[in-house]
Parts: sequence; structure tokens; C-alpha cells
Amino acid sequence: MLKSELRQHINTLKRQFTQQQLCELSLPVIMRLREKLHEAKVILCYYSLPDEVYTHQLLDDLVAEGKTVLLPKVIDETQMELRVYTGAQDLEEGAYHIMEPVGERFTDFAQIDIALVPGVAFDTEGHRLGRGKGYYDRFLRTMGTVPNVRTIGVCFDYQKVESVPVEAYDMPVDEVV
Repeated sequence: MLKSELRQHINTLKRQFTQQQLCELSLPVIMRLREKLHEAKVILCYYSLPDEVYTHQLLDDLVAEGKTVLLPKVIDETQMELRVYTGAQDLEEGAYHIMEPVGERFTDFAQIDIALVPGVAFDTEGHRLGRGKGYYDRFLRTMGTVPNVRTIGVCFDYQKVESVPVEAYDMPVDEVV
């Protein structure tokens, strides 16, 4: 199956759920994530889109627990940078209508314990199908040079597939939740 076909297939599956149902389906995923985030001090996350595992409350909970939460910000056609998130007041609509952080820039990647990565689909080998712009693959390649950063793909169960088409520039995650 081609990447475009797999994206279309997953999008068809997503349309079967209401926004409320997706929020409810997010709860067990977030519970599994919380177990993995317990010891982490610095966490790269994402501010979820309506069709992704809902992370908004998780972000605020992590900040309340004293953890450093980082969110990506698109800075041009190929790159994103990290910003510190301290609450919803740190967000403004950015590229692709995604809520992005306006907080302090974060560059010490070696301090990141865990990176939570969204995706359209994941397979058991950790291969990830993104939305097609390559931002996370380029960023994960940079993260791959940093020791001890654990990458976790975050998705609904219906987004877990047998096989994701892989190209040379695609970067897998360490595990999928």
C-alpha cells in the first residue's frame, strides 16, 4: 500500500468517530502514556489536532507536576523548533492552523527524556506515517544524535497497522502507545 493510500484509509476510519468519541478513545492511551512519563523530567509533546489522541489536559497536568513540557513550532517550510509550554496562554495559531507555543525557545536536546510523536499510522517496528510534510522525520533525525531520548509514537488503536511504507528519510520511534 502506498503512503497516500494508507493516509486515505486511516482518514476514512477516523471519520467514523465523533469528536466526543475520539476524546473518549484518548483516555486509555493517555493512561498508558502517564505510566511511561512518571520518571521523565523534560518531555517533548504535541498539542493535539481534533483527529489526534487528545493531549491538552495531559500537557497541563505535566506542567502542574513540575515537568518541563516542550512543544514544536514550525519556523519555515522544512524545520521546527522547540518552545517551553507553561499553559494555554503560551499558544497561538501557527502554521497549518496548529496551535503552537510562543514560550521560551529550548535548544538543549540532551535534557529531553521522552519525545511523544503523533502520526497518521504506526507499525509494530515503530515505523511512522506522518501527514506528509516531513517535519517530524527531520526533527527525529536530529534527536537521533542525542543519547537517551526515548521516542514514543502516540495513536489510537485503529492507527496501528501491519506495515507502514518506509523510505530512506523516514525515522522510526522506539515504541508505540
